[in-house]
Amino acid sequence: MSTTKTGFETVTSSFAPNSTATVELKPSYNIPVVLVLAAIPIVIVQPLVGGAIAVFGLFLLFQTVTLRLQFTATDLDIYRGEKLIRRFPYREWQNWRIFWNSFPVLFYFKEINSIHFLPILFDPNTLKTCLEERCPRI
Repeated sequence: MSTTKTGFETVTSSFAPNSTATVELKPSYNIPVVLVLAAIPIVIVQPLVGGAIAVFGLFLLFQTVTLRLQFTATDLDIYRGEKLIRRFPYREWQNWRIFWNSFPVLFYFKEINSIHFLPILFDPNTLKTCLEERCPRI
């Protein structure tokens, strides 16, 4: 994260164009909010389905608030608060993709031994920029 002082304000950017700098993605509440709002009319027609969608939306909202993704020079790190919970070294990545460019919903990446799908609970533009810099697709 870089901070720049101008005459009247301090501007903070979550993206640093240097691929060796650590970049922490800002949270994006789009998917959880859409799910919770969509669940409201569904609850009237199908209470069980609407309730399940609402619970899932609230779960994703909790994840959005508590999880942070950081792109370092060598790894994608996932933090819950200050605790590192998972590290994905780029050298093990084989491919990645962001689904639905107009409304990014899902981030997929494949490592040598596993496949991962993550809902996009963070800034999709910064995510894409960091991925293109650090892990160009094959």
